Amino acid sequence: MKQKQNWLIWLLLFLTLVRVNTYTALQIGNTTLWWVIEFLIILLVANVGKKIGRIDPGKDANSVKYLLIWNTICIIRGFVIAENYWEWKNLVGTGFMLLIPLIVYISGNPFFIQKLLRKWFKYMPWLFLVFIPFTIGVEHGADLYGKYFVPVLFLLPFIFLLPVRYRFFILFISMLVILFSLDARSNIIRFLVAGILGCSFYFRRLIRPKFLRICSFCLFIIPIVLLVLGISGQFNVFKMNEYINGDYTTRVVENGEMREASLTADTRTFLYVEVIESALKNEYALFGRTPARGYDSIAFGDFLAEDLGTGKNERFGSEVAIHNIFTWNGLIGVFLYFLVFYKASFLALYKSNSYTMKLLGVFVAFRWLFAFVEDFTVFELQYIFLWITIGICYSTKFREMDDYELKLWVRGIFDKRYREYYSDIPETTSYLVQN
Repeated sequence: MKQKQNWLIWLLLFLTLVRVNTYTALQIGNTTLWWVIEFLIILLVANVGKKIGRIDPGKDANSVKYLLIWNTICIIRGFVIAENYWEWKNLVGTGFMLLIPLIVYISGNPFFIQKLLRKWFKYMPWLFLVFIPFTIGVEHGADLYGKYFVPVLFLLPFIFLLPVRYRFFILFISMLVILFSLDARSNIIRFLVAGILGCSFYFRRLIRPKFLRICSFCLFIIPIVLLVLGISGQFNVFKMNEYINGDYTTRVVENGEMREASLTADTRTFLYVEVIESALKNEYALFGRTPARGYDSIAFGDFLAEDLGTGKNERFGSEVAIHNIFTWNGLIGVFLYFLVFYKASFLALYKSNSYTMKLLGVFVAFRWLFAFVEDFTVFELQYIFLWITIGICYSTKFREMDDYELKLWVRGIFDKRYREYYSDIPETTSYLVQN
């Protein structure tokens, strides 16, 4: 078991490097290499999680089980309807991504998550320096910072549990991500929200758990309300220039040239229109079009039909996570996706002993809301750590810890003196060894 966990950790670290090629001038590997890595990760996660998951999170994660069952059904349906090379390719890549929720079943092992983070922070920040020169002049190169330093994002809610020097290290990296990603609005938002939640721990005597629960509930409701208002034409939250005064622009690289881009530009409304109209026209709103197919697109479809030679004006995926879940898995998939996030947030907010876990519950609720804005559904560190966070919320072991025990755990990532409190002991006993 220990050897399998070690292999899984090294594969996740390697995935960090492989996936950054999208945002640099480097070409690391190819699709075949990506699929091999993704397949091995899923295989190891399933193998390790089979033993751990029966104990922790156990029955608490039934909603995750139902989501995985429906995802599998949609993948199988995709094998029936796939017609050409690109649809088969999309089915395989997306199929691996839809199995990432299996990570929930290994996230209940505090020692494994601690070791994963320890290895990542030992090697990966220094390797990042190699990629910086290759981002110059690359379109969307600024996205690299936020995509690469996802473990830093993960630790922001724990910021006040860390020693001062590591606290400043995490804050320093976070500031770099924000400053170098001014045109990557989603990265800025994710890091700011996680940072605000982390700072809330300092004011925990003022910000009571009841307020956090109200915030979480609102975060789950807001996207549904805004979607209804948008469809009815009463209010479109994406038309920010209608309610935000001022000219907010930044300079970005596009097609090898520098140009100005508006930070308040509406880049989402037309995507919602295309996704919804495609589902209604082709009658797949309830069950989805399977991971083999995309949605009919006027903006991108003609180019893709000609460039890929599919003859179909379909875009395989959107930048908005909920669009993809809806297109591939239908309203059933969206509902199950909601249940997973809601249950995770509920357990963290109502069934945990630490204030920090409650902050994670709010963060999971925020990620549900943000799924209506962006959050790429891609087999990369961003999506993997989202499900690790969800898995921690489901984990009985993590929810049993108080803030002092969580402090020992998170400090053990950087300082071996705190690791004596943990050991890689069998899954049938507690992972937390209290001194």
